[in-house]
Amino acid sequence: MAHASEGRGQEFRLPDLGEGLTEAEIVRWLVEVGDVVAVDQPVVEVETAKAMVEVPCPYGGVVTARFGEEGTELPVGAPLVTVAVGTGEDGAAPAAGTEAAASAGGESRVAESTGAASTGGESRVAEPVAARAEAAGSGNVLVGYGTSEAPARRRRVRPDRRAGTGAVARTNGRVRVAGPADGPADGSADGPVEGSVDGPVPVISPLVRRLARQNDLDLRELTGSGPDGLILRADVEYALRASAAQGGRAADHEARTGRAPVAASTAPASATTPGAPRSGTVRTPLKGVRGAVADKLSRSRREIPDATCWVDADATGLMRARTAMNASGGPKISLIALLARICTAALARFPELNATVDTEAREIVRFDDVHLGFAAQTDRGLVVPVVRDAHARDAEGLTAEFARLTEAAHEGRLTPGELTGGTFTLNNYGVFGVDGSTPIINHPEAAMLGVGRIVAKPWVHEGELAVRQVVQLSLTFDHRVCDGGTAGGFLRYVADCVEQPAVLLRTL
Repeated sequence: MAHASEGRGQEFRLPDLGEGLTEAEIVRWLVEVGDVVAVDQPVVEVETAKAMVEVPCPYGGVVTARFGEEGTELPVGAPLVTVAVGTGEDGAAPAAGTEAAASAGGESRVAESTGAASTGGESRVAEPVAARAEAAGSGNVLVGYGTSEAPARRRRVRPDRRAGTGAVARTNGRVRVAGPADGPADGSADGPVEGSVDGPVPVISPLVRRLARQNDLDLRELTGSGPDGLILRADVEYALRASAAQGGRAADHEARTGRAPVAASTAPASATTPGAPRSGTVRTPLKGVRGAVADKLSRSRREIPDATCWVDADATGLMRARTAMNASGGPKISLIALLARICTAALARFPELNATVDTEAREIVRFDDVHLGFAAQTDRGLVVPVVRDAHARDAEGLTAEFARLTEAAHEGRLTPGELTGGTFTLNNYGVFGVDGSTPIINHPEAAMLGVGRIVAKPWVHEGELAVRQVVQLSLTFDHRVCDGGTAGGFLRYVADCVEQPAVLLRTL
């Protein structure tokens, strides 16, 4: 964490970057401490589970503090930067130089660079200052997301009153604050357990709470590695791994009461102990895009009673139609754009599949507009950009939008708004050289059309055996929104349009 020593600052916190996102990783700082920034100037590039985003700061002035190094994962609502905003004609910053920089959301901070407790004692936020900081914002942090405070469900955590006079120690990379009222080193009943905190548990993410609850882990007995002792998912996972490696609950109790350091290396790992490290294995954390994909697909499998039907189609007519379109001049028409046009026409005939299920209200919600998602494989993993109002676009417009979103996906520039809000998904897995698949529905949508590779095969055409361009089409659908007759009718119509593109002329 970097600081400047002059100027009262207005604190800018990590905003809510999209639906369901609770944290982001700092990829690259775009400013240094001491730099002058303008209103809405990007100050940091972060990576969420959905996209890479440049975060603009709603305040103009001099950067006096940065919170977090590159590679650090921060929760939504955590401080990003502090900016000293000039109030006089000479542009000087207000007096009381470091008060706002030292105060971060009403929480006292441990200076990690020195390993010592803050000499200023307990820091408290001045509510008028916080109110002015919010009022002075531009309201334009991200398109679609404001600069307002974090939602009320995210509770502020008051630090341990003893932190100002206690000593700071590190245990396996995590900061522990031991106050003068702490009990004996053996953790007996004569004093409180080391690191215990009165009041709310310092956790923001509900995913962290659920992970701890599922594993019978008391969050009050952990020391967080996040800003101001905030408990992150990594802290819970670390505690669970350490507990497993040390042989179960007896070693876990010993570690929590301070009788032995929490270190997975202090006890040999048994080959039969669940979660213990084994030779020849590689563990990769499920986080970022991979973690988001895993969570969404798992939820889809749990909640949606899906079924799949498929059919082979002669795509020779479609391929010839595309060749004729591209020979007439103008922008080239992509194959996925033609498939998307067929999809929107089929959804107009079978609107039951352009829907979702509201499980709480026990209602099927049908959409008038088609926002078409398409699966795109990138270096960061699988993403599903969304073509807005696909039903209102022609083949040229669809081609241009597919190209734009695909380029943005490969460069990591997709915004959360371009990755959410889909009503139906088109999955062209034929680009991987496979014929068929039973894709998992992109929750909370109700259906997905899969398209395999188009390959030359023997086919009976007009009563004679011929070599034709054949494709396998599959439809995976939510059986709650329709029955097999509707799904089969949709897929048959798509196949008819692939075989005879002139069928589309009826709905143009």
